[in-house]
Amino acid sequence: MKVTREQMAEHRRQILEAAARLFRARGFEAVTVAEVMQAAGLTHGGFYGHFKSKDELIAETIGHVFDAPPKDHDLGEYAANYLSPRHRDNLAGGCPTAGLGAETIRQSPESRAAMTAGLKRQIAGFIAKAPGATPAEKRRAAIGAWSAMVGAVILSRFSDDPQLSDEILKETRAWIAQHGPAKARR
Repeated sequence: MKVTREQMAEHRRQILEAAARLFRARGFEAVTVAEVMQAAGLTHGGFYGHFKSKDELIAETIGHVFDAPPKDHDLGEYAANYLSPRHRDNLAGGCPTAGLGAETIRQSPESRAAMTAGLKRQIAGFIAKAPGATPAEKRRAAIGAWSAMVGAVILSRFSDDPQLSDEILKETRAWIAQHGPAKARR
């Protein structure tokens, strides 16, 4: 039975979604192509009809998780949701920057380019509503707040001390509130 273009596109989307969840939950090296295909509900043999290699899958997956157009984010509202125990504990569905950023350093140039493009989109989404009188001040606030948020999630995830983990999230929200919109204080 011949697979239509629409079915191929849907299969590719399923593969990318499954890979995104698995890579964020377990890391690039701990996930096999066979596991991705199984999670996508497809046969292992079909992988090479979509991707040349696991490296290509990694790069495409990173691009896929950042594929949404940039949105103007209120830093305070975003920080309140991002710096929450719910987000911290959701490895598979959480932030790809916090979940995969450090691992991407050792990946292909294509993977690093996809992560960089996602980083640029995220910063751009914060600039419009960032505090500051000039474009440079707004950009500085966006970069600083995003860096603090990602760093806090990474630190809170690897801490085996639940109180410290929660404190990192709480104090980073407070720091962002002090340096930006009051809504981050939630």
